Amino acid sequence: MAEKGKLDHIEERLGAVEGGGSYAFADIEELCLVSNFNKYKGTTCPKNHLKVYCRKMRAYTKDENLLMHFFQESLTGVVVTWYTNLEPSRVHSWKDLMVTFIRQYQYNSDMTLDRTQL
Repeated sequence: MAEKGKLDHIEERLGAVEGGGSYAFADIEELCLVSNFNKYKGTTCPKNHLKVYCRKMRAYTKDENLLMHFFQESLTGVVVTWYTNLEPSRVHSWKDLMVTFIRQYQYNSDMTLDRTQL
C-alpha cells in the first residue's frame, strides 16, 4: 500500500514537470506575490502610478526593500532605463525612491489639465 502511494506521488510530480499534472506548484502564477502590475511608461501622472502600485502592494507596505525591489516590475520602456541608472547613493529608502520618481516625471502632472482648465 505504501509503495502505491509513493508511486502515485512520483507520477504526480512527473506530470507537473511535464506540464500536465496538478502538483501544488505547477501553476507558477500562484507563487507570485503580486501579478499584473500596471506598467508606467513615463507619460502619465507619477503620483497616480504610485497610488496604484501601493494598492497592489498593500500587504507588503511594511517591507521597504520589497517595495523598492518590485517597483521596477511596474515600469516599462525608458522608465526602466531611468530606474536602472539611478545613483544608489540617492536612494536609501522607499520614500527616497518615491520622491525621486515624482521629481523625474512631475512634468506629466504639470501638463495635465484639470476640470477647471478644460
